[in-house]
Amino acid sequence: MTIILQQIAQIAINAKDIARATAFYRDVLSLPLLFQVPPKMAFFSCGGIRLMLSLPENASYDHPGSILYYKVSDIEGTAAALESRGVVFDGEPHLVAKMPDHELWMGFFKDTEGNVLALMEEKR
Repeated sequence: MTIILQQIAQIAINAKDIARATAFYRDVLSLPLLFQVPPKMAFFSCGGIRLMLSLPENASYDHPGSILYYKVSDIEGTAAALESRGVVFDGEPHLVAKMPDHELWMGFFKDTEGNVLALMEEKR
């Protein structure tokens, strides 16, 4: 049997305070809340991928998560809108790489739980 993994179904992000993290992802980032399993989990829709906020099950899972890169079409405008909602970026969105057919731009920030998140735009 050949196994080919091609699609991400769910991404888990650790949180220390589920209510605080839920408010950030729902109200600041405007992700649609799918459902909650109080007091340990909250689930969001993120472009066909389910995003799960959860308390760490034990000490071995208690660490910041992977960086999530949100694809946007206007990185400067999106960053300004998030800043108006209280998001603090590590710096201005900036050029990361020049590709043959586009420029790759990114801007990094943290959620309320210390997880690093990023905006990403492929400018043509």
